[in-house]
Amino acid sequence: MHVDGIIYADDVLIEAVKQDQSPEQVANVATLPGIVGNSLAMPDIHWGYGFCIGGVAATDPKQGGVISPGGVGYDINCGVRLLSTNLTLEDVQPRIEELVEKLFKTVPCGVGRGGVIKFSKKELQRIMLDGSHYVVDRGFGWRGDVEMTEAGGRIEGARPDFVSPRATERGHDQCGTLGSGNHFLEIQVVERVDDAQAAEAMGLALGSVAVAIHSGSRGLGYQVCDDAIKELRNAPRKYGIDLPDRQLVCAPVDSSEGQRYLGAMRAAANFAWANRQIMTHLVRQAFSEFFGMPVERMELSLIYDVAHNIAKMESYEVGGKMTELCVHRKGATRAFPAGHPELPDRYKSIGQPVLVPGDMGRSSFVLVGRPNAMEKTFGSCCHGAGRLMSRKAAINAARGRSIKRELLDRGVVAKARGRTGLDEEQPEAYKDVIQVVDVLHAADISRRVAKLRPVGVIKG
Repeated sequence: MHVDGIIYADDVLIEAVKQDQSPEQVANVATLPGIVGNSLAMPDIHWGYGFCIGGVAATDPKQGGVISPGGVGYDINCGVRLLSTNLTLEDVQPRIEELVEKLFKTVPCGVGRGGVIKFSKKELQRIMLDGSHYVVDRGFGWRGDVEMTEAGGRIEGARPDFVSPRATERGHDQCGTLGSGNHFLEIQVVERVDDAQAAEAMGLALGSVAVAIHSGSRGLGYQVCDDAIKELRNAPRKYGIDLPDRQLVCAPVDSSEGQRYLGAMRAAANFAWANRQIMTHLVRQAFSEFFGMPVERMELSLIYDVAHNIAKMESYEVGGKMTELCVHRKGATRAFPAGHPELPDRYKSIGQPVLVPGDMGRSSFVLVGRPNAMEKTFGSCCHGAGRLMSRKAAINAARGRSIKRELLDRGVVAKARGRTGLDEEQPEAYKDVIQVVDVLHAADISRRVAKLRPVGVIKG
């Protein structure tokens, strides 16, 4: 280990962490060439491919720092966006089942399911270059959406020409689709406000309705990762890198192999932002048709969109001077504090919104980044509750039960396309997000703004 490994947890959460190999993965990441600071894990940590999910690591390219596909994950730029509305629970509760059904029919979801909006190969190249900008220019969104998206919905340096034909083919009809697994579309209600100033800036009022979208780069991003892992398998030997786990396959950031992966990863990240942007357009369309009024009257404004499976070049103080680092966030969310130059003016005084979904039966949180995050976690925070059960274990635990009925008893209308979708994602499969959020609030990495409760859920 070149640096220490630090896991953010409390006495309860650490016991769950000890049940898998994720602490060993934190130690393994600390052996990577060029790593600076610490190998970090957020309290939603659990085992993943190479890096743990919930892992954060920064490497210095000038010190031989590496880029590792395992530090980003298969679902490149999986992320969350949250829309505020001026609707209240009283406006949607009487027709919540119908509204869920309308959204289910409007936003395509499920394994391998294609979208209603098709793009040519040439258009896909533009999407991978320009992300949200391109689809907003095509009419799938509002101008303000781009500003309220991390990185403006587009990372510079994307190289669609580094994306394989197979990856492009897998993504040709999936831009504007939810996917499956833990991806979701949720109707939520603001149940509690902890920071009135920040909540007001975001448009979150007590009792108001919000809409969350969680998805990523679909089959395109998965294939980019799969291709990179195969292409990089000989890179460690070529560059004299000794790895404790071959799943940490990597290459120096400045090498041709490293730059090739970064270019393709950025293209997939841009695709993911465009994907969530088109779904935003579809959600607005569904709300307008369902309530019979212009969407502007209900507002449906984008609060923010954050990535939580990505590697980005960012500047931090190292050894007393500002240094550009390659920051891996895998199952971790950016959490910049007030005053950070990358924040939109709307959030300059309060800090970046951090969106932390929990499970579909309990709650989700909106936080803001704090200065401590820049000093201790490379501007990073948790991304969710974190799994306690594997999908197979969750399916087994659901035998003889109706998860749909149990959720309905909690006041949540849930619908899934897959036969086991609700079983795999049952609330008991996850840690309690309140505990996860409280750890980082106590460490002053982030600050609680609002608690949101799900009332309608769509899963793939």
